[in-house]
Amino acid sequence: MQDAKEEVRARLNIEDVIGEYVQLKRAGRNFKGLSPFTSEKTPSFTVSPEKHIWHDFSSGKGGDVFSFVMEVEGLDFRAALEQLARKAGVDLSLYDNKQSGEIAKKKRRLIEANELAATYYQQSLLKNQHALEYIFKQRGLSKDIVQEFRIGYAPDDGEAVVRFLSKKGFNKKELAEAGLTNRFGGDIFRSRMTVPLMDASGQVVGFTGRIIKDDPKAPKYLNTPQTLVYDKSRHVFGLSQAKEAIRSTDFSVVVEGNLDVVSSHQAGVKNVVASAGTALTEWHLKALGRLSHDVRLSFDADKAGLAATERAIPIAAQVNVELSIISLPEGVKDPDELIQQNKNAWLSSTKSPEPVVDWVLRQYSSRLDMHKAIGKRQFTTEALRVVANLADSVEQEHYLNQIATMTDTSLEAVKNKLSAGVIQTEQTIKPTKIVQKSETSQPEASYQDDLLAVLLAYPTTRHHLGAFDTTMFVTDDRQKLASWLKRHTDEVADIPDALRPLETYVKIVQLKAETRYDGWTEQDSSLEVAKLLRLTEVEHKKQTKERLINELRTAEEDGDDATADVLRERLHALIKETA
Repeated sequence: MQDAKEEVRARLNIEDVIGEYVQLKRAGRNFKGLSPFTSEKTPSFTVSPEKHIWHDFSSGKGGDVFSFVMEVEGLDFRAALEQLARKAGVDLSLYDNKQSGEIAKKKRRLIEANELAATYYQQSLLKNQHALEYIFKQRGLSKDIVQEFRIGYAPDDGEAVVRFLSKKGFNKKELAEAGLTNRFGGDIFRSRMTVPLMDASGQVVGFTGRIIKDDPKAPKYLNTPQTLVYDKSRHVFGLSQAKEAIRSTDFSVVVEGNLDVVSSHQAGVKNVVASAGTALTEWHLKALGRLSHDVRLSFDADKAGLAATERAIPIAAQVNVELSIISLPEGVKDPDELIQQNKNAWLSSTKSPEPVVDWVLRQYSSRLDMHKAIGKRQFTTEALRVVANLADSVEQEHYLNQIATMTDTSLEAVKNKLSAGVIQTEQTIKPTKIVQKSETSQPEASYQDDLLAVLLAYPTTRHHLGAFDTTMFVTDDRQKLASWLKRHTDEVADIPDALRPLETYVKIVQLKAETRYDGWTEQDSSLEVAKLLRLTEVEHKKQTKERLINELRTAEEDGDDATADVLRERLHALIKETA
């Protein structure tokens, strides 16, 4: 795909693509505008047509045209490449191997069938009075929201869509693979309001069908089955309509039902999406995390909702997403019902979430008798199972204190139960090992990019790197560039071969040097390097100390005395060095 990527890049001007999202103004050789990722008032978002890169000084983000589309649209690389390829008029199938090309061609065919079906359902809606009354009067949807979500109606014919798409050149096999027919070869959706399922770029990949006639034998909702283009474990309903609002509010709300999303958007709360039920997956959270790390869940507070929320906690930690819970007023079954009663109450609810662990603990405490020993035992078992999955030791300590308070138990007793390593559920006596995770997150350390920018722009300052350990830089790209600069004293006009694998990063550093350090004196640049090197060293030692403390704690808990002794020696040496 590298050749395809370069062909797309060559055909597009980065300033034109980004200019569709950000109002850019010429600033010398570059363009500047307000960051689309922060609420800044002074433009610090810079685009360099010459280097074909962008950098947002307010958020620290940067990259090429592909990374921009990935960030702003919430897409993975392949989806961003496909979107830009369409814009550039590049046929990606020409760059795929034969098998990949055939799959890509089939995907396009299935999406085309679903797109045509969506249009057909929209036209059918206009011809059916009963469907119009249900959607506009009974559901209370507006004309604008029906058009935005492309809501339609599947006729009670049995083969209406089959006939329509057959005339468009689709065969029965294609219609089945698109998820549009049942096992008998007829229409899968009959006498239902249809709500298209769209991917992140707005292409229709399937449908939700809501029955509009009372029929106790028929399911209320019917969804497209798994297909080549629709996977419920990855699909986030409403993402294409919600992504702009998620970026601007800096949080997303996940609800259970697709029609909850539609109602919320009509009420003006547009940063709302839905998963297929309550089963949040890594793919769902990754897709939302590209737009905002703040994800708020509004699920039923029943047993299934509680279990799904618990399962999501470690996944969220893994993909760097902060979860919280939106609770609805007593007696309200879902967001749609609350919106019908008071849309301002729904807006208020989305802005007042409860931390996910607090919510889970509160749910368990309300279900158990906290005045009896058995209730406290059951509660601590379930609560510690959740807390043990928390990666941050400070956060874990906070909730251990909270569990002790809620059970009127000593903190020592709670910690003993956690450190015992065996948490028994009430359903099984099989032991579950509890592992306390160490803190693994690293600071963004954008000051290290500043340091490398000065070193790159002013070769005479590189003597400061003489005895400096470049592994103190916190990312591979920074370490490799620092190591190269340590060995070379020449100016960098063109990217040298050794730095080609880091080309985008090096260009970002060059852009930072041009923007921030142009015209500095030799003395000022040398002082800046010395200051930032000291900061890098101090932060590195701080991170090393925290890591050693966590590793020592784990070794002591595991009874590994030999490893613990080594770690103590290293820790004491580091403390002595920094004293």
